Amino acid sequence: MDSELSQAADLIFKSSRTTAFTGAGISVESGIPPFRGDNGLWSKYDPGFLDIDFFYQQPQKSWKIIKEIFYDFFSKAEPNDAHRGLVILQKNNLLTTIITQNIDYLHQKAGSEEVYEFHGNSQFLICTNCHQKYSSENIKLDNLPPVCNECKGILKPDFIFFGEPIPQKPYRQSYYEAQNSDLFILIGTTGEVMPACMFPYMAKQQGAKIIEINTNPSHYTDGITDIFLQGKASEKMNDLINCLNIK
Repeated sequence: MDSELSQAADLIFKSSRTTAFTGAGISVESGIPPFRGDNGLWSKYDPGFLDIDFFYQQPQKSWKIIKEIFYDFFSKAEPNDAHRGLVILQKNNLLTTIITQNIDYLHQKAGSEEVYEFHGNSQFLICTNCHQKYSSENIKLDNLPPVCNECKGILKPDFIFFGEPIPQKPYRQSYYEAQNSDLFILIGTTGEVMPACMFPYMAKQQGAKIIEINTNPSHYTDGITDIFLQGKASEKMNDLINCLNIK
């Protein structure tokens, strides 16, 4: 493993454009469970409450579950060492961009910049009528569904529901990084969620090297991964930072 760490650190040090590609696994140590898997949220909740048609038809029922998961629980989460490690890489000009499938805003809380949120985030709410945007911290969720201060339209979390298209801006940005990065660092992503999961494959086709950090092998491991660092995201990121001798 020491040899693999050294090789990974060498790839990071020599790369001219590195992208981190993160999934639910990077936030597990912050107390946020993944959506999929035996202990995932979908084993406890019906994912149908996040279907966009259901939201518009029964916003109060949808919002009851949304509040419970994303605002009573997720909002208390704090970044862990894996998030902070990416900040250190950025500050040392060893990481250009972060593409995240997560909606928890923990990369930004940790201090990262150039974060492309493929599925949006729960930090903001947007009016379904006039498109006014609010910080979730400024909206009381005592009465559901919350409504816009301007037009009284229903507010929706600014993340992607089932049945909604991926926003064009993060999609274009992610596509650009997949075409132009010479190194992708995959952290806590299993490669199951379309279309986000395709970007590491696209990067590999363009000649990028792939470093993967996961507790278990993923769909990427035997297909495109060059260096697999198996373990918790925070531990492996700390190992990489120490190996690079940066702060």
